Amino acid sequence: MKFVETGGVRLSSIGLGTWQFGSSEWGYGSAYAREEAGTIVRRAIELGVNVIDTAEIYGFGRSESIVGEAIRGRRESVFLATKLFPVGLPFQVAGRARRSARRLGVDNLDLYQLHWPSPLFPPRSTMPRMKRLLSAGLVGHIGVSNHSLEEWKAAESALGGPVLSNQVQFSLANRAPEKHLLPWAQQQGRVIMAYSPLAQGLLSGKYQQSTPRNFRRFRGAFRAESRKRAQPLIDALGEIASKQGATHAQVALAWLIRKPNVVAIPGASSVRQLEDNVAAADLELSDDDDSRLTALALAAWGG
Repeated sequence: MKFVETGGVRLSSIGLGTWQFGSSEWGYGSAYAREEAGTIVRRAIELGVNVIDTAEIYGFGRSESIVGEAIRGRRESVFLATKLFPVGLPFQVAGRARRSARRLGVDNLDLYQLHWPSPLFPPRSTMPRMKRLLSAGLVGHIGVSNHSLEEWKAAESALGGPVLSNQVQFSLANRAPEKHLLPWAQQQGRVIMAYSPLAQGLLSGKYQQSTPRNFRRFRGAFRAESRKRAQPLIDALGEIASKQGATHAQVALAWLIRKPNVVAIPGASSVRQLEDNVAAADLELSDDDDSRLTALALAAWGG
């Protein structure tokens, strides 16, 4: 396993995203939530994954509960991250953080993130309350998610200290963070946590011939014209994977975590998929492979 070490933390370069735990929109069913999800978390920890990311909104708390049950007895091995959904009043921040901690069965949260910029309350209303959580020891670090660089800096200014991370969509299919967010994170010792690092499966290549059955089929990236535009990149991922004895998805993840200060947090529908994702941390791409994939991504989607 590779690690990102910055800002006083040591994070596995491949983490585990748990949006799908207990969330009906993924269509994985109740058996997955009851059995497979917990097994995935425990296997991730065995493989050296320490970043487990969830949110109060995932399954309306069910994801946190599932994660909490799975990490019982393993707390010291986990950098536990959850998120505050920006609906409600600022004075509710502490209570909601405590409820997340109770669902997770822990005394403290390693990373507490503002899920989106609040449409009603500026950072000066929310971040001082986040700072009190730090002072009280309930939270180890503050982060944000889906924030622009300007919003990230504003949150940090209002907090009066480092906002460790920004969790954003980042993959070969969405390279926007490379322009402003990633350079700043690297300069300041912050972290980019990349969600949808496989573009919700598009970069795996398995949807090139048919669209997915769940909510992803409504996403523009999975329309026929978009999949056709992505075909040269998918082909290149396959060629590099073949040389490496790897998969399309592993190559796409390896491209991402090759960048300093980036942690990828793919989800997993099975233990096998988790194991494949984690193995990407040991895959070494050449500079030529990196440049080729970047150029093809630019040709497909711009950047």
